[in-house]
Amino acid sequence: MVRDPGVAVVVEDDLDVRNLVSAVLTQSGFEVHSASTGRAGVEAVQEHNPSVVTLDIGLPDIDGYEVLRRIREVTDCYVIMLTAHSDELDTLTALQSGADDFVTKPFRPRELRARVAAMLRRPRVPGGAELEIGPAAPVPAAPVETTARPVGELRHNGLVLDHQTRTVTVRGKDLVLTRSEFDLLHELLRSMGAVRTKGDLVRVVRGEYYRSDAYVSDADERAIEVHVGNLRRKLGEDPRDPRWLMTVRGVGYRLVPKRAE
Repeated sequence: MVRDPGVAVVVEDDLDVRNLVSAVLTQSGFEVHSASTGRAGVEAVQEHNPSVVTLDIGLPDIDGYEVLRRIREVTDCYVIMLTAHSDELDTLTALQSGADDFVTKPFRPRELRARVAAMLRRPRVPGGAELEIGPAAPVPAAPVETTARPVGELRHNGLVLDHQTRTVTVRGKDLVLTRSEFDLLHELLRSMGAVRTKGDLVRVVRGEYYRSDAYVSDADERAIEVHVGNLRRKLGEDPRDPRWLMTVRGVGYRLVPKRAE
């Protein structure tokens, strides 16, 4: 865990789970505030400006998805959704709603601690340092002309990604991406046309929590599909004639070759 990770808010109606999550985050160095209802959780986030929020889906007043929507109106902090079900629909809905990660109950404290640590290794503010993760990009199999000038900036088919400022523009228009979406787009751009498997991209999103030899579940790969789907929607991709992201069936994704402007 990084030094002085800041503030965390735990939104959970089950007292035992709330105490467990609070204890895990306290031991990891956070100043922890907790809430037992969705509305109280939103207020806690507004008051304490946390770097991390853990959010139960099943709350007594408003559900976790609505809480997440309200949180996203005021902060881009990391959000981990907690669900009592292993239902794939819960997972996909959480990610589509803007969560950074999800954990199924019951969970091991060690797992939660590792996932939080992996998220915090990714930058929170423009210009923040980032630990490069995931396997190195192989030599491209197809010619894709992506330039990188200035340092940290990648350009491709009208899209500009600045890794140092964590910004993306498409034909001069700013694009608002989640951290996971940004990291996936950055990985595909810097791979310069080489295919990235869904397993590769899971490791990019999760950080060192998933080592190169670690097990990647079907749910993890489905989460990548959701993130890529969200990316395509925000980019305004034409599925019949994509400009940036190409699906390699049965494998993963790659960058569409450079087009003449």
